[in-house]
Amino acid sequence: MENQYKMSLKLEQINYIYGTHTAYEMQALTDISLEIHKGEFIGVIGHTGSGKSTLMQLLNGLEKPSSGRVLFEGKDIWAEDFDRKMLRSKVGLVFQYPEHQLFETDVLSDVCFGPRNLGCSLEEARERAKKALAMTGIDEKYFADSPFDLSGGQKRRVAIAGVLAMQPDYLILDEPTAGLDPKGRDEILEQIAKLHRENGIAVLLVSHSMEDVANYVDRIIALNQGRLMYDDVPKAVFAHYRELAEAGLAAPNVTHILHSLRERGFDVDTEAVTVEDARDTILKAMEKSV
Repeated sequence: MENQYKMSLKLEQINYIYGTHTAYEMQALTDISLEIHKGEFIGVIGHTGSGKSTLMQLLNGLEKPSSGRVLFEGKDIWAEDFDRKMLRSKVGLVFQYPEHQLFETDVLSDVCFGPRNLGCSLEEARERAKKALAMTGIDEKYFADSPFDLSGGQKRRVAIAGVLAMQPDYLILDEPTAGLDPKGRDEILEQIAKLHRENGIAVLLVSHSMEDVANYVDRIIALNQGRLMYDDVPKAVFAHYRELAEAGLAAPNVTHILHSLRERGFDVDTEAVTVEDARDTILKAMEKSV
């Protein structure tokens, strides 16, 4: 039975309640079951307050479920003999605000912190840090700078590098593009996609933006009021664009455009989710109508 859990991160009937036995008690997550495998690229979407961040912190062992189990490679992470320090090196979490993870006096030292905490020698930690910074596109000229003097996008990259230096199998990014301008947002997303492509790391990209996830992920987990709403490939999730809208989630613009064109008699593929795919199906439809 345990073999089915190998090389995966699994939630079994998870419930999470804030402020248990107080006047502020609130159910944040209800009966969540899902499994994440190495190498997947997953988008986690949901309206503000839907439970996205809580879910990610459960996967990383920063929060303990009120009931249910979190399994890493078949083992309950809250079992007495489980090494949660090891878990956090294998399931890396980058918070929404990078300032929460930056605290050393210079960039290189900051990225060295994780490997050093795992017991690496200074030499090995520096080697890992330099590799991770290169992977996230941070030039050597910034290594001696204070991380707090960097731009918002650079801070995100350094925070991601700090997690990558621990060589995780899973990388969780909680709203990595929040507060960035369009150029900075695109650069961060492209860097994340490249990391996934070239290193085979499982990526969980938490976002409230359907546009962001549509272009990159292979699977979407949609939360609504603490419950699992959808867990499927993007085209299957976006097919429920009306239901998503009711949950406060706007499907990508191309989804609305294609459905509108279909209603007007154009033979377009309404399952296209990227701008490129939408362009191709619209051009084909126009050729047929000539």
